[in-house]
Amino acid sequence: MKAIVIHEAGGPEKLLLEERPVPQVREGWSLVRVKGFGINHSEIFTRKGLSPSVTFPRILGIECVGILERSTDSEKLPEGTRVVSIMGEMGRAYDGGYAEYVLLPNEQIYPVSTSLSWEELAAVPETFYTAYGAFLNLKITADSSVMVRGASSGVGIAFLKLVKGKYPGVSVTGSSRNPDKAGELLRAGFDRILTDAEGQLPGTGQYDRILELIGPKTIKDSLAHLREGGILCSAGQLGGQWYLEEFDPIMELMNNIYLTTFYSGNVSAGKMNEMFSFIESNHIDVKPEKIFTLDQVPEAHRWLEESHSFGKCVVLT
Repeated sequence: MKAIVIHEAGGPEKLLLEERPVPQVREGWSLVRVKGFGINHSEIFTRKGLSPSVTFPRILGIECVGILERSTDSEKLPEGTRVVSIMGEMGRAYDGGYAEYVLLPNEQIYPVSTSLSWEELAAVPETFYTAYGAFLNLKITADSSVMVRGASSGVGIAFLKLVKGKYPGVSVTGSSRNPDKAGELLRAGFDRILTDAEGQLPGTGQYDRILELIGPKTIKDSLAHLREGGILCSAGQLGGQWYLEEFDPIMELMNNIYLTTFYSGNVSAGKMNEMFSFIESNHIDVKPEKIFTLDQVPEAHRWLEESHSFGKCVVLT
């Protein structure tokens, strides 16, 4: 099979297209023929050597969509089934989705029922699942005012589509560090765009719900923009800071506001199919912004890292 292999940490040029043996199934693991996958910021962190538990060489990729090729559990995972896999230690402790085939633990393979094309399906798993989990945890209603911090990211755009699909009249404000993205964000469906300058939102505007995708770097500033009774969901770390420091919960949440999160590793076939049902019943557009082929994975990493990147990019095999 063809696979993208990284032998040492570094830039996108370290991602090499190689011929590798197709993995052999073993007890508790099944083989998936990969049809596509999304590119994620966490894979960029790993490529740079910022995931200390990862050893090289490694095939990266924390998600994939495909067809069950060889199963060791024919009752729950019949061969030929359309499946999705995300998270676990995929692409970290063992080889991930940047390949034509991937061997996965059975408990991490989720059969899905959907009429989406492979192009559309490849854009969904990690990105839309994170956005959908955040949408549920934020308890958005038809009269909520919503802010998305890190709006031009894949999760930010996916979240916008979910909100507008369910509640077209909800006002959604987005923030971006790059003011040049304002036009694209407005065309995507945001009602208002703010420039995020050095981790500070301009003005004193307040919101009922905030999706925080920059992470610990800006959470405290975001909390200051929540109305009483509002909810902030932290579901990303685009700011590159992992931990929330010097945080006094009593003082930071004193205005009767709520801080929650969503972790995409909290996943099951039931939850995954619930999301697909939501997408299809609300006619959510899940098409990716950019499509690459397997040999273009280094180019896909460069695109995602560039300041003008927008939305989700996928690789079709």
